[in-house]
Amino acid sequence: MKLDVIKLDAKKAGTIDLADEVFGLEPRADILHRVVRWQRARAQAGTHSVLGKSDVSYSTKKIYRQKGTGGARHGSKKAPTFRHGGTYKGPTPRSHAHDLPKKFRALGLKHALSAKAGTGNLVILDEAAMADAKTGTLAKAAKELGWKRVLVIDGAEVNENFARAARNIEGIDVLPSMGANVYDILKRDTLVLTKAGVEALEARLK
Repeated sequence: MKLDVIKLDAKKAGTIDLADEVFGLEPRADILHRVVRWQRARAQAGTHSVLGKSDVSYSTKKIYRQKGTGGARHGSKKAPTFRHGGTYKGPTPRSHAHDLPKKFRALGLKHALSAKAGTGNLVILDEAAMADAKTGTLAKAAKELGWKRVLVIDGAEVNENFARAARNIEGIDVLPSMGANVYDILKRDTLVLTKAGVEALEARLK
């Protein structure tokens, strides 16, 4: 697959050959779904917690005699049947993370990249670098390029000036190649890869 390479000023900077085994697959929704679920489960805090019967602050004295009341037998106000009683089998803090094979996660990333390439929402940038960290300059360039909700993936390291300029612009996110992931790619309308980012991703996924 061959795509044009552009600069931040929208001028053409040549072409690039993209590996078909990374960018030319037929995207499968089931694979993308499984990888996104794995990512979101790992990100879930799991701090949910309720008070059980042993956690509620009440006296343990038997609330009334066993027999002769005409009512049900009860021994504690902490029982779940009473208002302000403990919750029975309620949620407790735990991890929601589950395992997913490393090869399957890599396959999911390939399908996410291929999905963007297949729909024409993949842009190859010569380099994501700026002489000065000026938000206005980058915002103007992004507007002229038609970028609204974009993810920029650079090589091993992100240019500091570019990252600082993008930090204050809503809708532009910047990641190094090792931070590339399925959820962030699919969440944005446009994926922007630098030439260094393409090389790093192909080396990682081939």
